[in-house]
Amino acid sequence: MDDFWTTQAPCTHCLQLYDSDEALLDALEGFIATGIRQGDAIVVIATPSHRLELDRRLAYAGFDPAAAAERGQYLPLDAAELLARFTDNGVPDEARFRCVIDGLLLRARKHYPTVRAFGEMVGLLWADGHYASTARLEEMWSRVCHDNNLALFCAYPRAGFDAAPAFAAQIEAAHSQACPF
Repeated sequence: MDDFWTTQAPCTHCLQLYDSDEALLDALEGFIATGIRQGDAIVVIATPSHRLELDRRLAYAGFDPAAAAERGQYLPLDAAELLARFTDNGVPDEARFRCVIDGLLLRARKHYPTVRAFGEMVGLLWADGHYASTARLEEMWSRVCHDNNLALFCAYPRAGFDAAPAFAAQIEAAHSQACPF
């Protein structure tokens, strides 16, 4: 799995559809651990339970998430709180999104020129039935990836992903590759 993540080029927008939290966390751990080993800044925008389990897994693998956060290499953020900063009733505002995300990337790049990020905000929008907003947010993320040489990893629970096939196809098209696991 780490081989997959070490070959990620800047501007990669990777999609994972997962069947269990364990599958998501296995892939996320590989993505994040590889970035830490390579000296990248890591932005994790996730649910509290996923952030907690990721930190536990990283510590078990020999990384110190608290120390990485203290040196500015690891920025764990709450997906729902961040999403609320640039959405109104589930609709993202691009100017506010860019302000929030550009600020995060500037903070992350303060000491680490290469940034990789994981985001669950799209999964939250999708789960709430905001399919068009999810597709719009993915397009906004794609522009951020290209403008900032950002490697971005997005994830959705597979259950319910087929609820809106036209929007699911848009979301798949917004990504440059699919996570193979």
